[in-house]
Amino acid sequence: MKKVLLLVFLAAICSIANAQNNPKPEEQIRKYWFVLLLKGPVRNQDSATAAKIQRGHLDNMDKMYYDGKLKVAGPFGDGKDWQGIFIFDCATKEEVENLLKTDPAIAAGRLIADIRPWYTAPTGSFVPGKPKS
Repeated sequence: MKKVLLLVFLAAICSIANAQNNPKPEEQIRKYWFVLLLKGPVRNQDSATAAKIQRGHLDNMDKMYYDGKLKVAGPFGDGKDWQGIFIFDCATKEEVENLLKTDPAIAAGRLIADIRPWYTAPTGSFVPGKPKS
């Protein structure tokens, strides 16, 4: 009986030690901002103007990426209302809104942004900090 109690006691100590070394799941989860880019109401620009807006949109994405704010960006390929996504590493929704104000496609009304908090473990490209050059 003493051996069983000793074994149970040692197992409990190991379990407590392991729990102290491993962060709680909620401490491993991190908040990002998911932005769904939708077709905007103003899409009547001529082809040259639309191309200029698109070039500015892509350049702005590069800037936000190299500033360490934009983690993921990309279009949907089906030509429907969902145009693309952004995932931002920002402290607040207001910070995301301010970054989106710099996007020529949003400013021109070609795109509108639906901003949502999004949570994931910080792995892979989601490791905090700026991208490596």
